Amino acid sequence: MLIRPWRPWSLSENEITPESTYLNRRQVLAGMGFGVAATAISGSVFAKGAMAAVTGIPAERNPAFVLDRDITDEEEATTYTNFYEFGSSKNIWRAAQKLVTDPWAVTIDGMVEEDITIDAEDLVAKLGGVEERLYRHRCVEAWAMAVPWTGIPLKKLVEFARPDAGAKYLRIETFHDTSIASGQRQSWYPWPYVEGLTVQEANNELALLATGIYGKPMPNQNGAPIRLVLPWKYGFKSIKSIRRITFTDQQPVSFWQDLQAKEYGFWANVNPEYAHPRWSQATERLLGSNERVPTQKYNGYAEWVEPLYAAMPQTRELFF
Repeated sequence: MLIRPWRPWSLSENEITPESTYLNRRQVLAGMGFGVAATAISGSVFAKGAMAAVTGIPAERNPAFVLDRDITDEEEATTYTNFYEFGSSKNIWRAAQKLVTDPWAVTIDGMVEEDITIDAEDLVAKLGGVEERLYRHRCVEAWAMAVPWTGIPLKKLVEFARPDAGAKYLRIETFHDTSIASGQRQSWYPWPYVEGLTVQEANNELALLATGIYGKPMPNQNGAPIRLVLPWKYGFKSIKSIRRITFTDQQPVSFWQDLQAKEYGFWANVNPEYAHPRWSQATERLLGSNERVPTQKYNGYAEWVEPLYAAMPQTRELFF
């Protein structure tokens, strides 16, 4: 008799988009003048009613991912955010409403079997398996929250892209539109925002392409229509509003690394033992309660991710 042992990363049964729902929306878009092509499709997953129908939001919660703290109040998590494209204050959620997420095309290119530009909604539908996960989120600024994200394991996108054997990294880029994003008019920043991770990290069970939060479509200020969530790393690695994912054999230079490499490195794994040059990382402030709690190595996800770095020197470089 075959016995399958339980694993902490075991997934719940996937939800599949009903074909009738998908086809009905394509007909509506066609009537509005949006063309549909095999590799370049306009439209968006993030017209709010359409997203709920097509991507299964609210999604079933995956019980493998649990928290050791209360979920952060929704208003706190959606109004206290970083999005430097719209300004450097935490109160940018109003300005972020200028971002138009319908239509929204995502390009997957580089060292892949075939370059593709695809509507975000169609990408989510093709990848399938939308689920909700409870994750801790740790900002490099030493504040933290606990959030129910909705999304798809990033490894599904890696499988979909069919990268070449020589591809080692994902270079991920957000939008660049100075007409709506006032922060992008500040020429001292290296726009557009770029982040990167290894293919091995992308294939880790924790890495998530998030499309929603609190059982709702993703708000603009939190990274609509599609963002990355890497809960074992500092939050600046979890790039928002993704436009392009490029598979490459060259390590990407990320936005903050380009700006100040001594403070924001490529790896940026959470570790309380390594202070930021301007503040301690030993504790973190929980949004809402403002309680100070000890920071955990890899933000508490060592069980999942330590094997990724076992062969690497455990130095400050790995944690910044």
